[in-house]
Amino acid sequence: MLDRLFELTRRGTTAGREVRGGLTTFVAMAYIILLNPIILAGAKDVTGARLSIAQLTTSTALAAAISTLLMAFVGNAPFGLAAGLGLNAVVAYQAAPHMTWPQAMGLVVLEGLVIVLLAVTGLRTLIMNAIPLALKHAISVGIGLFIALIGLVDAGFVAAGAGTPVQLGATGHLVGWPVVMFCFGLLLMILLYARRTPAAILIGIAVTAALSVLVNSVAAVDPRSWGVVAPRVPESLVAAPDFGLVGQFDLFGGFARAGALTATVVLFTLVLSGFFDAMGTIIGVSDEAGLVDREGGVPRLGRILTVDGVAGMVGGSVSASANTVFVESAAGVGEGARTGLASVVTGALLGLTLLFTPLAAVVPAAAAAPALVLVGALMMMQSKNVPWDDVELAIPAFLTIALMPFTYSITNGVGAGVIVYTLIKAARGKVAEIPWLLWAVSLVFLAYFAIDWLERLFG
Repeated sequence: MLDRLFELTRRGTTAGREVRGGLTTFVAMAYIILLNPIILAGAKDVTGARLSIAQLTTSTALAAAISTLLMAFVGNAPFGLAAGLGLNAVVAYQAAPHMTWPQAMGLVVLEGLVIVLLAVTGLRTLIMNAIPLALKHAISVGIGLFIALIGLVDAGFVAAGAGTPVQLGATGHLVGWPVVMFCFGLLLMILLYARRTPAAILIGIAVTAALSVLVNSVAAVDPRSWGVVAPRVPESLVAAPDFGLVGQFDLFGGFARAGALTATVVLFTLVLSGFFDAMGTIIGVSDEAGLVDREGGVPRLGRILTVDGVAGMVGGSVSASANTVFVESAAGVGEGARTGLASVVTGALLGLTLLFTPLAAVVPAAAAAPALVLVGALMMMQSKNVPWDDVELAIPAFLTIALMPFTYSITNGVGAGVIVYTLIKAARGKVAEIPWLLWAVSLVFLAYFAIDWLERLFG
């Protein structure tokens, strides 16, 4: 029955290899159950409200389990899905400051719906042809720098200076136990990852969190210096999951609260980041699994892309941010995973974590932030794919990368890159090479950057 359902023999695998691969994928990506709540709970919405760590942990695990199981049975692919790093940064730091949390999550649901429509109608080809490949790589690099900066700031390693925009620590020097824990955790993760230790990020978070609990219990540490979560021993390891955020989304309220233009640009950023990140991950991991044919095709690609879009909707509907295919799925593929049976194992294990949500309240920013820095470093590797000797691509790519961390906005980076690329092409007499869709996107971003002027003119 398993062979018929998941095509084990056809793909040259066995049930044992699939179970082993699914377990490996779970261990490699389980850190997101702890990290996603830290990122989202660290931001405030337009009303100053914060989301609950416990509820976010439940929602993150629930959405990941549902999405991964959908991939198993619909896509028959060895992919784990969970809240996407970078996508949750857009929600927390781009959408939430302009609208309430339910309204921001409503945009996430819409993002998933748009990706589903793109997948089933074939419009993804038009979009992929419109955005230059170099800018797609630059977006990944810029998001990497952005989330790395978020990690450095959350840990207190970088802070606003008296005479400079940023400086080392709050006083120009590294002070306090939380910063020490961050430095320890970052070095530990780097060394574990460099040695190719399985679950390096998860081990780094767990060890640093445990050590932070010990330090907090024996040293006189100001609880406020730890940030949102002060590390303490939980009363119990197992607790009933808190589903308080499930269904808390408002589909179109963000357009009324933040304005149609701002909400549309945020939605576009979510779609752009989620769609292209997923495409790259799906093709890359499938190639590593030997599933890509000679023409570059991936089995059931349409279904896989559709599930990825549905996963975004699932994540938004439970306030976990957009779910997407995790590149850590490559770890399971390396252990032999080739089919959706591995995803059944991964999804089931993600579901079990719903019972262990108290552990999330132990992890301070000092323990989770190193993961952001390390993942940022890994995303920087995409910069090698940017042709830096081509001015038409190098300058837009640089602006895309630089403006994301420098303005604390992913949207600003994407917008600047698209506009400058279009204008450089036009200035060099290559108007015919610019797709009409890119002109339309450039106009949207021009309106976004001029929103204050437009409001004064037409308000």
